Amino acid sequence: MPVEKDENSKAPKPEHFGSSFVTLFLFLFLFHFFVAPAFRPRANEVLYSQFLKEVKDGKVGRALVGEEQIQYTLKSDLSKMQSTQEDNSTPPKTYVTRPIAGDTALSQLLAEKNVEFGAPPPDNSGVLTTLLGWIVPPLIFLGIWGWMLNRAQAGSGTALTVGKSKARIYSEGNTGVTFADVAGIDEAEEELQEIVEFLKNSDKYTRVGAKIPKGVLLVGAPGTGKTLLAKAVAGEAVVPFFSISGSEFIELFVGVGAARVRDMFKQAKQQAPCIVFIDELDALGKSRGGAGNLMGGNDEREQTLNQLLTEMDGFEANTGVIILAATNRPEVLDPALRRPGRFDRQIVVDRPDKLGREAILKVHIQKVELAADVDLGAIAARTPGFAGADLANLVNEAALLAARQNREAVTMADFNEAVERVIAGLEKKSRVLNEMEKKTVAYHEAGHAIVGTLMPGAGKVEKISIVPRGIGALGYTLQLPEEDRFLMAEDEIRGRIATLLAGRSAEEIVLGKISTGASDDIQKATDLAERTVTLYGMSQKLGPIALEKMQQQFLDGFSNPRRPISPKVTEEIDGEVKQLLDRAHQTALKILETNRSVLEEMTQQLLQKEILEGEQLRQYLEQVRSPEELAAWLNTGNYYLSTS
Repeated sequence: MPVEKDENSKAPKPEHFGSSFVTLFLFLFLFHFFVAPAFRPRANEVLYSQFLKEVKDGKVGRALVGEEQIQYTLKSDLSKMQSTQEDNSTPPKTYVTRPIAGDTALSQLLAEKNVEFGAPPPDNSGVLTTLLGWIVPPLIFLGIWGWMLNRAQAGSGTALTVGKSKARIYSEGNTGVTFADVAGIDEAEEELQEIVEFLKNSDKYTRVGAKIPKGVLLVGAPGTGKTLLAKAVAGEAVVPFFSISGSEFIELFVGVGAARVRDMFKQAKQQAPCIVFIDELDALGKSRGGAGNLMGGNDEREQTLNQLLTEMDGFEANTGVIILAATNRPEVLDPALRRPGRFDRQIVVDRPDKLGREAILKVHIQKVELAADVDLGAIAARTPGFAGADLANLVNEAALLAARQNREAVTMADFNEAVERVIAGLEKKSRVLNEMEKKTVAYHEAGHAIVGTLMPGAGKVEKISIVPRGIGALGYTLQLPEEDRFLMAEDEIRGRIATLLAGRSAEEIVLGKISTGASDDIQKATDLAERTVTLYGMSQKLGPIALEKMQQQFLDGFSNPRRPISPKVTEEIDGEVKQLLDRAHQTALKILETNRSVLEEMTQQLLQKEILEGEQLRQYLEQVRSPEELAAWLNTGNYYLSTS
């Protein structure tokens, strides 16, 4: 018959070395150095010159002369103590000074002034200080070691946590995100819903011999919602969710990352079925075939990657643990990590289209008060290329603008201003331009608008402003595409280059000189022209040859490295790029000369109002005429205006 144990009759815990003995010595140490000095009489420290003056004046009655300090008492204090009728337990006031080395006449001076003097008694506290200094540190170390062993024997498993996994564990469905919070990426969502279905109803798949993918790799540009999708999968599947970043595995000491990988998978297997999410996988899974690894070596990151490969698809089965990972740089991942059996699926989480952006906006405005004039479809049309994070920031910026104006709801004007803030930056009202700078910027931006109006696939010119915004932007022309575009034709590339060079061309025609304001336009035009020749293969002379390596397809702001090519081919590339830029420049000049009157009228209006938009802007742009040679240039790229 089993006997029930009384909860209150627990066996007393044995006393341990680390919890009692060291505590006693720590108490003695702190008492000696911090508590005891507080009860010692405090002496006033004075300069040695003052001490000598008081001795010569006959004020000193008693002195204890040591090598490092002199303690003395004045005759007035001694007489007060002797004359009082009270208990003399309180010592007289003592002064302290530090002697000067080599002063041998002090004893003679004290004797002449009838001062009672002698040597101070020995300091017995030095023995205790020496004893504590030698004994306490080893005892502290032994006490900590005993405490760690005690924790390990008690089964806590936290004695040495260097190799413990840093993954954050969420209980079943406790991520706070479901598929209802995800929008605009329907294809990726459908792929992941199958994983949720398998975790909820695995018999449906196992009956026909199907196996759930061991790993799913989410790739896409920053801000597209990869991490949000992973949280939604865990929230829908109602299973434990382990979340960790790839950089959290890597440490200074070799082997720590591999230990953390083992510990994470050990915990995951104990709670299977579950989901393990590794964010920024490229920090951990870079290819081992780089130039720095030709000779092998004891590399921490490589050992961590090897351990991850083994845990995902090694000798031991990894049943019930689904790996989700996200990265912006799939091209740098090790081939062994991307192969089927480890990451069976690679899901591209792309930037949303117009319908997707509208759906994302509907998710983010649920807690925002909207005015009646807000049109989410129009906002989605004005934000091509925006990712989910960009749209969330846009909604928040619009709400902040409405609150700043003390409005109860967010209006369409707030959203329009927020779009400009995200694209061009904040208005710099403190940056005041002089008349010449203002005139140059006005001609520059009007030139962009006139040339951009005639170019195919360039979009509609919505607004022209000469109000400084952002970092270094003295003005801007807001040109938004009317639809989502995924390809660019040859004539559209030429037109875009001509539009970029139109601001500089307007300065040349009207002012007869150029400024530094076109530096960013020239940089963008040169990069686009170079990609046209080396990456897109649109050069008639060089032909369809890829002369650059395509890298980092999901990250912007980079330059592709060129393949190993001969100096002759390099010279031909530079010649083709220059010819393409020259022809676009001459095209912009021709268009602006044809529409010189419109350019002047728009510029004068800009100088007066600083902003052109709406119906007034459309009236000017409707007057823009196309040169006869423009269509031929867009199709063939040949000159129609001499460069001489």
